[in-house]
Amino acid sequence: MEDSIFLSQSKYAKNIVKKFGTGNASHKRTPAPTHLKSSKDEGGTSVDQSLYRSMIGSLLYLTASRPDIAFAVGVCARYQAEPKVSHINQVKRILKYVNGICDYVMLYSHGCEPILFGYCDADWAGSADDRKSTSGGCFFLGNNLISWFSKKQNCVSLSTTEAKYIAAGSSCSQLT
Repeated sequence: MEDSIFLSQSKYAKNIVKKFGTGNASHKRTPAPTHLKSSKDEGGTSVDQSLYRSMIGSLLYLTASRPDIAFAVGVCARYQAEPKVSHINQVKRILKYVNGICDYVMLYSHGCEPILFGYCDADWAGSADDRKSTSGGCFFLGNNLISWFSKKQNCVSLSTTEAKYIAAGSSCSQLT
């Protein structure tokens, strides 16, 4: 358009949904359930590591235009060394979510005031394996989303305040 640009990976999204066989599955409203905490699932049944890595790699590439799946894909990517059935089921849920939003696009327009601002948050002790928190943030230039991240923190936070403080520090670095 004359004053806007659309960023779309809809063809790619449709291809990976078809490639991994979730095209005819029912659509999920969210990429991950809010109540579920992923873990190593050491007692679970192992799955094909190359298939799991292929699925994760495809979804990581898709996060370039889909910030809504960045957190869920990042959590699943932690288990590439020893994926279990529970992990591949979570990845399939993400693919079912992507199947329902394949045609979504990101809109960038240049008609707004270029003010830089951002948001960040953290979940306290979100990892069931090591009790580390995950930081997340998104950054806007005017109305345009220009950067986002979701990353497991390097240390264990002793409180929600500490986890959020670490997230704020990471966000300030990214924003700068």
